[in-house]
Amino acid sequence: MSSDPTPPAATRPGLGDPLPEGLLDAGERLTGAELRELQLTRLRQTLRHAYDNVELYRRKFDAAGVRPEDCRTLADLARFPFTSKADLRDTYPFGMFAVPMAEVRRIHASSGTTGRPTVVGYTERDLSMWADMVARSIRAAGGRPGHKVHISYGYGLFTGGLGAHYGAERAGCTVIPASGGMTARQVQIIQDFQPEIIMVTPSYMLTLLDEFERQGIDPRGTSLRIGIFGAEPWTEAMRGEIEQRLDIHAVDIYGLSEVIGPGVASECVETKDGLHIWEDNFFPEVVDPLTDEVVPEGGSGELVFTSLTKEALPIIRYRTRDLTRLLPGTARPAFRRMEKVTGRSDDMIILRGVNVFPSQIEEIVLRTPHVAPHFQLRLTRRGRMDELTVRAEARPGTGPDQRAAAAAAIATGVKDGVGVTVQVEIVEPETLARSIGKITRLVDDRG
Repeated sequence: MSSDPTPPAATRPGLGDPLPEGLLDAGERLTGAELRELQLTRLRQTLRHAYDNVELYRRKFDAAGVRPEDCRTLADLARFPFTSKADLRDTYPFGMFAVPMAEVRRIHASSGTTGRPTVVGYTERDLSMWADMVARSIRAAGGRPGHKVHISYGYGLFTGGLGAHYGAERAGCTVIPASGGMTARQVQIIQDFQPEIIMVTPSYMLTLLDEFERQGIDPRGTSLRIGIFGAEPWTEAMRGEIEQRLDIHAVDIYGLSEVIGPGVASECVETKDGLHIWEDNFFPEVVDPLTDEVVPEGGSGELVFTSLTKEALPIIRYRTRDLTRLLPGTARPAFRRMEKVTGRSDDMIILRGVNVFPSQIEEIVLRTPHVAPHFQLRLTRRGRMDELTVRAEARPGTGPDQRAAAAAAIATGVKDGVGVTVQVEIVEPETLARSIGKITRLVDDRG
């Protein structure tokens, strides 16, 4: 293993500086007016492409009484029907493709753990645009040409690994395609290869941090400067935990396979105040998940995306189920920001009439002394009443009195902050299953 000393992230020159003007791409240099004009042109083209080439969209548009030419302003998009995950599953595998299979250069798919997988396709132009957007995201996070990028997202049908891989290469970086798993080996590779950037889910980053410490290695002394974390919701408390333990900038990246994969939106390292949506390729809306109406700018609701340039699988008003709100741009003024996603409408637990999100519990666990940032929620039913148990790991060396105090603190925090009574179990260190991809926070044992 390399023993070369590495200075702390905060002292490394240039880290966290705004992106130099010369590194901004053409899309990032658009004015607000230029962006809106481009969006409308691309939106009208996308609606026509979808209507002419995808039977499901033709039927949906006709049933709603709209045609592509009815979209004369960006606000007119609200007249068009939504697309859901069920639509992609009902047309499995290739019924949503808008080009002949001979023009499809790659296929990705979801895991399909809750039913048929959702299948997405990419033309050569789609793949090039995707690489451009991930490269833009890496630059926004502070990555520069010549940096080494350790990619711990899974490769294969999941979009994370290959999406990050080709984006990093497009950004002029050197890729270390570690994928997921073999945690001890990944720690060795980071020590030996000295990457400046890691791209991984935040939950697996915590697993890697635990392994560094298990091996007696101070994570704050590694070469890593920037962590680009996505594929699952994570909170500001989680950011603080990772940044403190690793001494890096922890930056959020957002995407989903139905829209393109990672690189739909990203935080900028100089502000870390929400994810700028790359609106030259993806048009966002936020709707009330109960009424389906578009909420006013700045209002909270469910995020909906329409692709503006995708060829193989154009997506119209796709319901992501992610809960957020749209805000004006800062580091990239023309692009609106989305607040950090910390919950999904389909992850919400209704416990005795109270809406509970795993992210709310996470914030409480992370601020509780003597508890590691690994927890799981277990839903059970006693008679007609649902009960929720928070299972959290003790930190090594925590005694019985400290565990009891931690359990009481979590129970009180949930009662005061969320408004429900929960049971709390403080379990042994490294008891809960570790994740190499998206973590499963909720176990439903209600039968």
